[in-house]
Amino acid sequence: MKLLIIRHADPDYAIDSLTETGWKEAALLVPRLEKLDIRAVYVSPMGRARDTASLTLKALGQEAQVLPWLREYRSDFTFPNGTEQNRCWDWPPADWTAEPRFFDRDAWCLPDCFRNAGIRQEYDWVIENFDALLAKHGYVREGQIYRAQQPNHDTVALFCHFGLECVLLSRLLNVSPMVLWHGTCASPSSVTVLTTEERQDGVAYFRMSAFGDTSHLYAGGREPSFAGRFCETYADTDQRH
Repeated sequence: MKLLIIRHADPDYAIDSLTETGWKEAALLVPRLEKLDIRAVYVSPMGRARDTASLTLKALGQEAQVLPWLREYRSDFTFPNGTEQNRCWDWPPADWTAEPRFFDRDAWCLPDCFRNAGIRQEYDWVIENFDALLAKHGYVREGQIYRAQQPNHDTVALFCHFGLECVLLSRLLNVSPMVLWHGTCASPSSVTVLTTEERQDGVAYFRMSAFGDTSHLYAGGREPSFAGRFCETYADTDQRH
């Protein structure tokens, strides 16, 4: 089984849709994805993800199933200094790396700022539904691996969001989402590819062959949008700090 996790194109958050650039990025996804034999498409209920998927779905002649848990990961909490925040993936590096539990795949949610805000409950809701979706496609979670009950070569596409993507990857790769949230960046319209490996009969593991791939943009003569990134050097005052 091949799993495609696709981040929405350049967003216009004010109207929960796409910018002019975002629509161009979504269009450049089409020639890449329409060549694949995509058997099922699932999409976030949020407008920017649905709009990104719409052009590909039209080209494929398919409809997507809207799944509530594919929305951007909800994570309102309060920093230890009392500042309110709504993105788990937006911490100054000197702050989050000072907490050893954030690196642990089980203990990352235990610091008071997360535990008091119910961050783990949101995480569990997402991965419970994610595991149910994979089971529907033949791969049943069993411990740290997936039991290949109906092994197949199907390609399944998920159109969603960066924060949510890292939650899904943390489940598949058995790592803390904090490490993924802060150590990776999937640009708008990027494609992450995971394929099952069944090296033992009936035992599958998802292996990531591409993360945040934007080759379709370069093929169309465009560079990835800056959304989701921060300044390369502190002196870059025209970039987000």
